[in-house]
Amino acid sequence: MTARTARPRRSVLYMPGSNTRALEKGKTLPADGLILDLEDAVAPDQKEAARNNVCEAVKAGGYGMRELLIRVNSLQTHWGYDDIVAAAQSGADGIVLPKAESADIIRICENILVENGAPDSMGIWCMIETPRGVLSAERMAMSSQRLAGFVMGTSDLAKDVYAAHTQDRLPMLYSLTHCLLVARAYGIAILDGVHLDLADDEGFLQSCQQGLDLGFDGKTLIHPKTIDGANEIFAPSEDEIVWSKRIIKAFADAQKEGQGVVVVEGKLVEVLHVEDAKRTVALFEAIERMKES
Repeated sequence: MTARTARPRRSVLYMPGSNTRALEKGKTLPADGLILDLEDAVAPDQKEAARNNVCEAVKAGGYGMRELLIRVNSLQTHWGYDDIVAAAQSGADGIVLPKAESADIIRICENILVENGAPDSMGIWCMIETPRGVLSAERMAMSSQRLAGFVMGTSDLAKDVYAAHTQDRLPMLYSLTHCLLVARAYGIAILDGVHLDLADDEGFLQSCQQGLDLGFDGKTLIHPKTIDGANEIFAPSEDEIVWSKRIIKAFADAQKEGQGVVVVEGKLVEVLHVEDAKRTVALFEAIERMKES
């Protein structure tokens, strides 16, 4: 599980597939990942052009180590099937299914990917943005080896459950923590929902901190100006890195002497602490590699 969760996903920015300038700008932004959107951000008369724009941009490359995900339209629309077919051979890291609510839709999507030559490495991500999606999270998590992660769609979810957008996000906590528990139980990634008020810098940072405290891998974003804040909050701190390296070494030394636990600065260190420390160091190293790319 460490290898899967060590990929940096601190900041994942939605980008409209109909905007070629934005797609080009994405190559220079410090986001860990991009969701190239063919769905909500694209008008109906621009859907096919957006599909071509996104697939051509991904094939052309130049995005470095950023994770590239294509959010397709629902299979219930005129565009969904063709979106998945085109994405299958685009070279993207994965596709994002909007309003995912069942294991069946994931298996149907997987079949389309396979039939159209998608590599085994191409993942399927589920937008969890409806009550049915939340309640079906575990069944979806078990549906396919291609399932790579959940993306919380808190805006649509709040609308569907008639919830208020509060600073503490209390109305969303059950949905957030339920889906997070499912993701951790099945070893997939999970991204927190967007913060809609771009004028509320303090509220955005508080939302990021809450997401980190809950256990999310990172934050989905709607504007480049929020990337730096998400990156800083979701990255391991210097103190965390130093401590993690210290207990990894101390535990390794203790094992050489036949000990299963060790005390470091008055704190008991066991295997579970070392596993978490290794994940922290792996994430830090992956972030450093991204900076160099």
